[in-house]
Amino acid sequence: MKIYTKTGDTGLTSLIGGTRVPKHHLRVECYGTIDELNAHIGLIISYEIGGELKKELLEIQYLLFAIGALLAADPEKSKMKLYTIANDDIKFLEKAIDHMDHELKPLKNFILPGGSSIVSQVHIARCICRRAERIVVHLAASSEVSGNIIIYLNRLSDYLFVLARKIAKDNNTQEVIWNPR
Repeated sequence: MKIYTKTGDTGLTSLIGGTRVPKHHLRVECYGTIDELNAHIGLIISYEIGGELKKELLEIQYLLFAIGALLAADPEKSKMKLYTIANDDIKFLEKAIDHMDHELKPLKNFILPGGSSIVSQVHIARCICRRAERIVVHLAASSEVSGNIIIYLNRLSDYLFVLARKIAKDNNTQEVIWNPR
């Protein structure tokens, strides 16, 4: 099987189920943004972070791949059996957030993204996650999208925010406090 199929050369792509749509279709934008987020999380995993965090992030990557497939499926024509995002997947993130947050000082100010390369990278992933959530909400206004996908992305952005703070703490990186002038 060749990597290139030439079927997208005219600016169309196929959804799961066979429907052909323009590559600028909102559904394609959704799963493309999820793919971008997944790639950034892969970059985060490549940094020196704790093994438990790497395991959590790998689990998140698997779920993001599943979300991408769900978003790539035509809800009216796809007959493929796909993984659905379960309440337990959301609880996994909540438990991880609570575990990390327990180790952190309470926030009294807004913080700016930055402080180190890894912390900045996690904040970039958080921003991409927020964009993905906005695009998926837009898609859900006109097409069938599982509500758990939206909840998962919302919780994932929270997870990534707390992860950035935890990594800063673990690496003795000073958080950058926003100080309005």
